[in-house]
Amino acid sequence: MSETFRLSDYQIRIGNEDIIERHLHGILSAGPENPENQEKAQKALDELLKEMRVRFGTIIKTDNVSFLLGAGSSLAAGSISLANIPKPLEKVLIDKAKAEQKGKKAPAWIELFYMVASALSRENFSFDIRSELLSTEEKDIPAISVNLEAYLSQLHTWHAGMLDVTDTLKLTGGSELSIVKSDLAHLIKEITGSLTILLNLPKSGLDEPLRSHRKFIKKVLTRPLNLRRANLFTLNYDTLIEQAGDAEGAVLVDGFVGTLRRVFRPESYDIDFYFPAQTTEGRVHRFDRALHLYKLHGSITWHRCEPDWGNPFGLYATFYNQDCCTDDVLIYPSPLKYGQALGMPYSELFRRFGNAIAQPQSALFVIGYGFGDDHVNVLIRQALAIPSFTLVVVDPNPKSDFVAALEKLEDERVWIVKGWGLGTFEGFVAKLLPDLREEEIDAKVMKTFKGLSSPSGRKAEGAEEDNDGK
Repeated sequence: MSETFRLSDYQIRIGNEDIIERHLHGILSAGPENPENQEKAQKALDELLKEMRVRFGTIIKTDNVSFLLGAGSSLAAGSISLANIPKPLEKVLIDKAKAEQKGKKAPAWIELFYMVASALSRENFSFDIRSELLSTEEKDIPAISVNLEAYLSQLHTWHAGMLDVTDTLKLTGGSELSIVKSDLAHLIKEITGSLTILLNLPKSGLDEPLRSHRKFIKKVLTRPLNLRRANLFTLNYDTLIEQAGDAEGAVLVDGFVGTLRRVFRPESYDIDFYFPAQTTEGRVHRFDRALHLYKLHGSITWHRCEPDWGNPFGLYATFYNQDCCTDDVLIYPSPLKYGQALGMPYSELFRRFGNAIAQPQSALFVIGYGFGDDHVNVLIRQALAIPSFTLVVVDPNPKSDFVAALEKLEDERVWIVKGWGLGTFEGFVAKLLPDLREEEIDAKVMKTFKGLSSPSGRKAEGAEEDNDGK
């Protein structure tokens, strides 16, 4: 085998039990590096994953199924992580500053950017040094080790604290900062605008960048038509789900209606699609390629306008337009996002999220979300109070206190998929998310195989042979 099989890459925890560890530990305990044991473990894993897809298929066939996608589901398509100040974002800011500089002194807002980064990280950064470093082809240059959300939160806090009569803010302590309000506002605008541009995904140069998203859409659409439409909730601003839906010929009900002028009408989520049968009996068939899409934090394709009778929410959608980032409708990672989530259209979207997962016989798949937003977590916490609710968390390396608390509960309604082999969006979609049409066949084969393998099955088989002999 070319790669060493590691149990840590494949974990499915249900309640207090790690399913894969229980089945494969005995094979690898004697000699984990032994090629023969490695091959046995891989074969055993393949069989176990086939069985687990059948079990996940049972959850998928729950009456109310929802998916919540976070930033982790977009990383393979070129998205950026906010754990540090992303280098792609920093490069965009540097390019903008150089365009303004034109041989003169660097713009004040970019100098402020590095002064704040230095203060928050307790390191020394400057425009000249970082621009020179990032202009090279080296890939090992470390990113500035400051969480982008924490960084933006600090900027917004300072800006909110500067009253209309205050033009300059002086900070003392470990380092002294003198912040001009106009420079601060300019910096916030440049960061948020650049972030929007970077989230126009997928990035070029990727092989089949929508493969996993298309496979995801295709598999979700195999749910039986007698069940409610599956709900796709996402905290991402990108349009990967929409592009994958278009590629698969699916209709995504996203809350907007119209042809040339698409405006926000949340009542459109209550519409369903049917078409007449080929007979004259008046029967109709349900359209089988439709899903509901809710973008809880907005989208790079949403924009504000003045409300009117035809557009009461003052919100319209269009194709992504880089020049429209000044009127976008996004909840940026900052302390303002909790207040923004209470306003329109977000309050309506979050209300529907809460209602969807609070229905009896509901299941929620959380993929690529780090549980960093309290206004999302509280709704999931409420749903867990419902006995028939099932929660599936997919994360290669969960670090949040929320997931740690879930593991301590050892609740069998909570399934946690971890490890870099299964816990990524791509790994889960490829190896665990079932295509229900295929899994129904696999389930029948497994049932027959187990029946023949049991003592009663062998006895029945022997009796049949005796009868044939007679």
